[in-house]
Amino acid sequence: MKTKTYKKALSFTLSCVLIVCFAQAQDWPNLQRYQPDNAKLKSLPAPKDRVVFMGNSITDFWINNSPAFFKNNHYVDRGISGQTSPQMLLRFRQDVIALHPKAVVIECGTNDIAGNTGPSTVAMVEDNIKSMSELARANKIKVVIGSVLPSNRFSWAPKVQPADSIIKLNVWLKQYCKENNFTYVDYYSALVDDAKGLKKEYGPDGVHPNKEGYAVMEGIISAALKKLVKK
Repeated sequence: MKTKTYKKALSFTLSCVLIVCFAQAQDWPNLQRYQPDNAKLKSLPAPKDRVVFMGNSITDFWINNSPAFFKNNHYVDRGISGQTSPQMLLRFRQDVIALHPKAVVIECGTNDIAGNTGPSTVAMVEDNIKSMSELARANKIKVVIGSVLPSNRFSWAPKVQPADSIIKLNVWLKQYCKENNFTYVDYYSALVDDAKGLKKEYGPDGVHPNKEGYAVMEGIISAALKKLVKK
């Protein structure tokens, strides 16, 4: 009897684990990640100079490397490691618009080029960035688009050669911002080495900035936001 009871309990536990895992797998854009934090922010008056940073791991890791940069400037980090532009688009209303920021800083493209959520062309990334930008503009949120950071290799996608796709996407981003009166922020030029990769002193893994790399980025984005958010 004890054996049967144990087997039933084990079976029930495994079923519960599978249900939880299935539910998490269905949250493809990871909407659950910031829901508690968003609820806290929405319960308080929104600062007039709030800025939301929407992005992938480069944004996600930023706040841990430089928490004061976000806290002292009413900046809100909404980066999720590994995400691609279609995932960000699906959570854009919840994680950006609903927080009523003055501006949004969109930073994406690296994981699309790596193929994290399947094959993706540069044109597909462009379409998703257009959609996020149009949603922001429709809600009177100023749009800032950051260049994709330089990289000539992805450790998790060794067959991908990203350097030229990144350059191509950045050329389009700059022109798109110019045509639509958005703000383009060029991190790329300050971080790139002679091999179209990320300078080692700014990010040893070739993709993610270290503290020194983020310090460079902060100088660039701060100058842009100072002009934009104070208007």
